[in-house]
Amino acid sequence: MQHTLTDTAAGRTSAARATDDALYRKVTRRIIPFLFVCYVVSFLDRINIGFAQLQLKQDLGFSDAMYGLGAAVFYIGYVLFEVPSNLLLAKYGARRTFIRIMLLWGAASVGMMAIATPTQFYVLRFALGVFEAGFFPGIVLYLTYWYPPLRRASVLSYFFAGVAVAGIVGGLVSGWIMRDMAGVLGLKGWQWMFVIEGSPALLLALIAYRYLDDYPQDARWLTTAEKARLAANLGSGQAARRSAGASLAACLRDPRIYLYSLPYFALTGAALTLSFWMPLMIRDFGVRDVMQVSLYSVIPYTIGALGVLLLARAADRHRRHGAYFAGCAVAGALALAALTTHPSSLVVALGLLSVAAVALYSGLPIFWAIPTAHLPPDMRAGGIGVISSLGTSAGIVAPWAIGQVKTATGSMDGALLGLGVLLVASAMVLLAAQRGAKEAA
Repeated sequence: MQHTLTDTAAGRTSAARATDDALYRKVTRRIIPFLFVCYVVSFLDRINIGFAQLQLKQDLGFSDAMYGLGAAVFYIGYVLFEVPSNLLLAKYGARRTFIRIMLLWGAASVGMMAIATPTQFYVLRFALGVFEAGFFPGIVLYLTYWYPPLRRASVLSYFFAGVAVAGIVGGLVSGWIMRDMAGVLGLKGWQWMFVIEGSPALLLALIAYRYLDDYPQDARWLTTAEKARLAANLGSGQAARRSAGASLAACLRDPRIYLYSLPYFALTGAALTLSFWMPLMIRDFGVRDVMQVSLYSVIPYTIGALGVLLLARAADRHRRHGAYFAGCAVAGALALAALTTHPSSLVVALGLLSVAAVALYSGLPIFWAIPTAHLPPDMRAGGIGVISSLGTSAGIVAPWAIGQVKTATGSMDGALLGLGVLLVASAMVLLAAQRGAKEAA
């Protein structure tokens, strides 16, 4: 009799899991591809300055320090406006928030083609940061309206694979644009790159108006039973729509917010270093043709994209997000340290860049599964915004500092070693912050 009851319960559990899997596949097919494309475009518009520098610095007379400052200024605007943007999303919904963000960042990205002086460069990079602020933390918050904690690393992995895909697209397209569009209508190749790669954001904003739903209960493509099932799985997560102002005050008093911010700071700084400086690293190995530099950069990004998807799913499956994050941070640190040995073989260098890409990009979705699971629902809008703002401030520090170091010494070795030490420390901090934390819905 006991066996029969146990088997029946197991059968019900298995059936419920299969039902949930089918439901989340439906949700994923609907919302993830569109948001993925938007995120690829946003990240490409953020990092294509890394490819533009191969021509822009010479054409405009910018030094490495000027370029590094311009790359960093983006993140000043980004950090200042991340939290307000996320609070507006909690209040007014994802659709209106994402439309505003995409229209403004698209216009700023296209406007980069008109820069002629360092001041114009800094102003437009700052504006791009202000306009794009809130897009990624908005995605993280938006996904908590649809997915329970144990599914979040897997679904977020698509977006961090998008970071790698943006690198692939940039590698394949940016080099071609800069080489083959140079001189068309009197514009430089890097000017055409900003126009062509910035324009899709404007079109995506118009599509978002018709396509996105703010919450599951607004989705006409879900049945009543499916909406109820999503709500049941999220439980108290529906409370995320409560007063965002109160949640922000609570977040600023919560020490865990600051503990979570350090690992995100370290990982973001290392990942951005890879994105901004990889083309120059490859060129320093003797690859001079801008198209070849772009094509070689595709290799680490492609391997990184595959690694993100596999490792994030493994972390969800084994329910050991902290351990997986620590492994990614340490592996990334070792890869960056190994690059300072200046391997003579381009193959070895690309291998180390690929290991770094897998480790650093994989650590990002795994990281976000931890605070979104442990923060109470009414603290998520503010908490995600604060953690993202503090962590993303690495984008202010890292490009500027590396630009200064490279201008002063002619080498990035000291900066890479410093990032490695910070990554190892961040792994220990995250494990300490996670220990004893109670999971929320």
